Amino acid sequence: MSGDNATGPVDYLVLEFPEQDDPTGDAATELRALIESGVIRLFDIVAVHKSADGEHRVVDLGQFSKQDDDGFAFFAGASSGLLGIDDVESVASALEPRTFGIVLVYENAWAEEFVSATLRAGGALIASQRIPAPVFNAALDEED
Repeated sequence: MSGDNATGPVDYLVLEFPEQDDPTGDAATELRALIESGVIRLFDIVAVHKSADGEHRVVDLGQFSKQDDDGFAFFAGASSGLLGIDDVESVASALEPRTFGIVLVYENAWAEEFVSATLRAGGALIASQRIPAPVFNAALDEED
């Protein structure tokens, strides 16, 4: 990171997967590729299971694959401490019964140098908002 302590935007997302033996498929492989290529920097990852009766529990990521370097098991123990019990409760309330939720907190590391250059030039970020892909795609469809 540069000397001006610039970081890229930090986001979180929650992924929901159906309850099954390996609920995550290739998602973990793609996440690892984003990290290894420097596109993002992972701060936290937590898995939450919500049972049919609505009860939830934090799940060890190691249960998602048979090898530690495969699937989400690779990320077991990744924690900066940013996610707390209130965050887990909030995620659990959003999950459907009989699903797993994977919560990620990550920095958009690709933007770090851009942010540094902006700060060095005296600029400042004054607004930012994420447009969900379905909303964006619907707007594009309306234009066609």
